[in-house]
Amino acid sequence: MSRVLVTGGASGLGEALVAQFVAQGHQVLRTDIGTTYAGDTGPYLQLDVRNPADWDAAVAWCEEHWGGLDILVNNAGIATGGRIDVETLDEWDRVIDINLMGVVRGCRAFTPVFKRQHSGYFVNTASAAGLMHPPMMSSYNTVKAGVVALSETLSHELHPYGVNVSVVCPSFFRTNLADSFQGADTAMSSSGRRLIEKSPRTADDIATVVLAGIAKRRFLIIPDRPARLGYLTKRWARPLYDWQMRKVAAKAHSRAEKAQQTHG
Repeated sequence: MSRVLVTGGASGLGEALVAQFVAQGHQVLRTDIGTTYAGDTGPYLQLDVRNPADWDAAVAWCEEHWGGLDILVNNAGIATGGRIDVETLDEWDRVIDINLMGVVRGCRAFTPVFKRQHSGYFVNTASAAGLMHPPMMSSYNTVKAGVVALSETLSHELHPYGVNVSVVCPSFFRTNLADSFQGADTAMSSSGRRLIEKSPRTADDIATVVLAGIAKRRFLIIPDRPARLGYLTKRWARPLYDWQMRKVAAKAHSRAEKAQQTHG
């Protein structure tokens, strides 16, 4: 039985991960940005991944109640995206602070704990966008690629201390993540929302594969077929991958031109 902390655990993939960890008999501390959680009666702690003081409090909680931690799931994040000349720099700052620096803060907070224990496991939620980089998603692609790079770095850096690292890279699945879309490029937000809401995959589907990957200590966990196919296409059929991405860009360009003519 492991001691597990999950960020962003009140909804979406985080909530599904918590449920499956609990079902397997693990001790789980659910954390999220809200002051309370209205669901089950398991332990809950408010944790804003942007706030170093909240991370200090999470470390203190784990040491006081459990004497340490076995698995930290850095899952909290938001959806964002947009064309490079439309999305604002404030939007870039926001997604970097949450989706990338939130993971950095979590890893920094618990690395001393894991080093002292000579054991531990970071599970960082990235995205298929961390491996493949579709157009009109500059900020999201960038931060998720950063999470992949951070995870790979730590998998080597912390190996001498007995620390494992996995990075999770799903494609679109049904969740409330779409509710976090905000920003200047409303066309991109609408497109992203449609892709999320129309996906045949659920958060529970993704969580099942993630826990199986954790059990096998896989570094790269790609939990759905579209993400795996895209990743393999990029690796082994790069001209086809480039053609697909430029086709997406051409369609977006056409839509943008029509919208400009309509509202011009």
